[in-house]
Amino acid sequence: MNFTQAKEKLEACGQTHLLKWFGTLTDTEQDALLEQIDALDPGLLQVFAARSEEAQRGKLEPLGALTLQDIAESHDRFEAAGLEAIRQGKVGAVLLAGGMGTRLGFDKPKGMYNMGQTHPLYIFECLIRNLQEVVDKAGAYVPLFVMTSEKNDEDTREFFEEMKYFGYNPEYVHFFVQEMAPAVDGNGKILLEEKGRIATSPNGNGGWFSSMLRAGLQGVLQREGIEWLNVFAVDNVLQRIADPAFIGATILSGSESGAKVVSKADPEERIGVLCLEDGTPSIVEYYEMTEEMVTRREPDGRLSYNYGVILNYLFRTDRLLELAAGELPVHVVNKKVPYINDAGELVKPQAPNAYKFETLVLDMVHMQKSCLSYEVDRAYEFAPVKNADGVDSVVSARELLRRNGVEL
Repeated sequence: MNFTQAKEKLEACGQTHLLKWFGTLTDTEQDALLEQIDALDPGLLQVFAARSEEAQRGKLEPLGALTLQDIAESHDRFEAAGLEAIRQGKVGAVLLAGGMGTRLGFDKPKGMYNMGQTHPLYIFECLIRNLQEVVDKAGAYVPLFVMTSEKNDEDTREFFEEMKYFGYNPEYVHFFVQEMAPAVDGNGKILLEEKGRIATSPNGNGGWFSSMLRAGLQGVLQREGIEWLNVFAVDNVLQRIADPAFIGATILSGSESGAKVVSKADPEERIGVLCLEDGTPSIVEYYEMTEEMVTRREPDGRLSYNYGVILNYLFRTDRLLELAAGELPVHVVNKKVPYINDAGELVKPQAPNAYKFETLVLDMVHMQKSCLSYEVDRAYEFAPVKNADGVDSVVSARELLRRNGVEL
C-alpha cells in the first residue's frame, strides 16, 4: 500500500489523522505505518459505533458434568480411545502464550517466568513436561502450535531455541503470531502509540484459530490429518495437555467439543461456569451470575452452577473451519491505553480512556452444538499463575507443584 491508497482508505472511514506525522517519519517507519493501515479492518469501527452497554444473554440453565467418579469408572476405556487418536496423528495442541509477565513484575513473556527456587523451572518447561508425558505414553508426538504476540514473539522463539525446546522435538512445534486490533478513543478515532505506529492489542483469546489460519497453518492441519485441537492457556502450570482420557471421553461421547472444568471451591469463586444458553453450551462469567444462580443447589446439595472452566478446551477442526467462514462476536472493552496526543506527546492515562476489540473463546464454545463437561481434580490440574502473591499466584502455584511432586 502506498501513501495515496492509505489516505483514500482512511478518508473512507474518517481516520486520516493517522497520517498527521507521516512526513516526519523515516522510510522504514513510513513503510511500517502503511502496512498497519493496510491491515486495518474498518468493520471494527462499525462494531464500535453499534456497540451496546449490555449484551443480552439467552435463557441460562445449569449443565452437569462427567464427574471425577464417572471418569474413574471408565478411565481405561477413555484413555485407550484417546491414545489411539494420538497415535493416528489426529490430535494437536495449541498453547495460548501471547501474554507478558507484567503482573508478576516480569517484563518478558509469561511462559519464561521461573517458578523454581533451587533450580530453574520455567512455566513453558512445566507445560512441555506435561505434554511429553503423553507423548511417551502414546509413543507418538503431538504437534504443538504456540501462539505468541507481536510483543513477545521474538523472545519466545529465542527462548525455546535456547532451552532446546525442553527436550520436545522441534519438528512438531509451530509458532504463530496472534492478530492485533486497533484501540479507539470514545469518539471512535484510532489512537497512535507512536507517531508512526497505531496503538494495537491482541484480538482476544478467541482469535487463536483465525490467527492460525492467517499464519498459513491450515496446510499443516490438513497434511498431518489433525481432527482435534486441544487449546489451553500458558498460565496454568499443572495443565494436562492432550490428556488421552479427556480426548477419548469427548470422542466417545459424540460431542463436537469438550471443556475441562473444576468444581467450584465455594459459591462466590470468581470463575466462569459452563452452562447451557438457549439449549447450547455456553459460559457465564462470575460477574454475570445472579444471587439465585450463585446459591442454587441440586437435590443432592451440589451447586447447580458448579463447574468452572479452566481454559482447556477440545475442538473439532472441521467445525472450527466451518465457524471460520463466519465471524465471532467482537467485544468492545474499556481499557487504559497510552497514546500520542495532538501535540505529539505520549500520554499514559491513569483511568480507562479507550476501547479495545476482542473475540473470546467462550463464544467459540457457545457456537458448538455440544460440549462435554469433563471434571478434573483442581489439586492435580489447576494452578493458575495470575498474580505475584495471594490467590492464583506464583506462591499458590508453587505450593501445588510441590504437592504434585515437582522439585522447585
